[in-house]
Amino acid sequence: MRYQLRYVRVEVDHTGPVLRSARTPCDDSPVVSSFPELGEEPGELSAAAFHVLDPDQFARAAAYGTRHAVETGEILYDVGDENCDLILIESATAEVVRTPTASAPEELFLTAGPGQYLGEMNLLTGQSRILAARVAAPGTIVRIDGEQFRRLMAQDTEISDLLLRSFLARRLLLADRSGRNLEVIGDASTGAGLALQTFLSRQEQPHLWLSETSEAGRQAMAGAGLTAADLPAVVTPRETLRQVNPGILSQHLGLTYRRTPKGVADLTIVGAGPAGLAAAVYGASEGLETVLLDAVATGGQAAASSRIENYLGFPFGLSGKALTGRAAVQALKFGAHLASPCGVQGLRSYGGEHVVTLVDGTEIETRTVLIATGAAYRNLPLKRWPDFVGSGIYYAATELEAQAVAGLPVTVVGGANSAGQAALYLARRAGKVTLVVRGDDLYAKMSSYLVDRILADPAIEVQTATEVTALQGGARLEQVTLTSRSSGGSDPCGCFGLFCFIGATPATDWLTEVALCPAGFVPTDVQLGDRWTAADRGPLPFETSVPGVFAAGDVRLGSMKRVAAAVGEGASAVRSVHQALALRPTG
Repeated sequence: MRYQLRYVRVEVDHTGPVLRSARTPCDDSPVVSSFPELGEEPGELSAAAFHVLDPDQFARAAAYGTRHAVETGEILYDVGDENCDLILIESATAEVVRTPTASAPEELFLTAGPGQYLGEMNLLTGQSRILAARVAAPGTIVRIDGEQFRRLMAQDTEISDLLLRSFLARRLLLADRSGRNLEVIGDASTGAGLALQTFLSRQEQPHLWLSETSEAGRQAMAGAGLTAADLPAVVTPRETLRQVNPGILSQHLGLTYRRTPKGVADLTIVGAGPAGLAAAVYGASEGLETVLLDAVATGGQAAASSRIENYLGFPFGLSGKALTGRAAVQALKFGAHLASPCGVQGLRSYGGEHVVTLVDGTEIETRTVLIATGAAYRNLPLKRWPDFVGSGIYYAATELEAQAVAGLPVTVVGGANSAGQAALYLARRAGKVTLVVRGDDLYAKMSSYLVDRILADPAIEVQTATEVTALQGGARLEQVTLTSRSSGGSDPCGCFGLFCFIGATPATDWLTEVALCPAGFVPTDVQLGDRWTAADRGPLPFETSVPGVFAAGDVRLGSMKRVAAAVGEGASAVRSVHQALALRPTG
């Protein structure tokens, strides 16, 4: 008998809750992902998600695992389980289900028979299981544990590509239809809500967001015994998390740092922007035990860019989230260990060894380190600025932020490309857009193609030689004051979203042993001069004052502050990492 995997489509009443992952709480648009080649309609996604291995492919994959007889009703894995086994179905039948919650019954996601397999992106990320699987008819399965699964992905390119394509499509289907295994209750418009949304979006984590003021939200709160003081909260089939933040949620999902199988990493990368992601891809693909850490989520500032048009090979442009999302999947495919949010508070080196200390006190022993922490956003020195961050003040212009200001007047502050891109993006979603530039000439720091588009857009008003000098509002930002630097005159301006793109400062306050320039950036190789600390050799390209510690991307002194340049630096730094490892004494 030939079994077919069955995708169970659940029709959602869009007047009620909407299931999604990288989509916002009020977005009813079709399912989208960073991988449009998978297809975006349910039928296309199902075809990509539920591939059937032919006999030769199945035999090759099964060689990496062990066979087990299973009986009807046996649980293969449950929601929250941390095992990351790939399960091949040889002669049994299995069902994967979304387990029941207080607000929703059990839902069948797929039925799998011979030649098919169970697993999705969690096998690469190390995340705990999202759904549960049980045996529907007895037979034989093949379990491939985490270590052997990594070997399979590294050694069999054909099967690796088939599995990766399937995992990505399954995660997208999960994001759209099985979010009730993780319900988030809270106000999406607050700073805490935006932080959770950003984390869940970057991780493409299936979830359902419920406003506490909606009927569904009130019912969920009552069913979980929650009060307003507990929000934001996360409800799962196993437990309820109160006053949750990205760190707590990441710990629950199994996305925080775990010690690598070897115990000591070959390369630990601090910062998962374009430079860090490129280093992770090249390091892991070249056999290095690679750990990638980020204090927020993978992607860095680049992931906040609504559109990148000048990245080589993408003539029609793409969002920063799409670019960095693809890079993260590449790094995972080659075996890199990604952890976020995972803040780093210190680095110390001794005898050629290095220890990275996390904010929770965890220590990571590593042979080399790459500093790719980029830079932190600058703020305007205005009263009530902290009050409005996430509630009207934003450092990114993506779909998440645009939803919060749809149809409302907004102000974009900054004179470089990021500000110009944000203004153009918001002009299609917000109401009136006011672009405020401190300098006199819009062409001074912004690419001419952006300036030409901005000046031609009737939805954008440009005010040069102008500053934002005051903020007004209640719980949310409602108005800003704009002051002319030439006349000194001030005018109030209705503003429900202030998008700040005024530069950043290097994120290096955690470095105590590595030499920094007066501005806090990290000098490398020829920039070091007498600050180089090794006596037996000179510094390698991208090497800092501490042998075996490298820097790449925006944090490095003299970097170009461009995505393509950061990618090149991250990839190039890995070559120096190999050289440094080869120079280490043996024995």
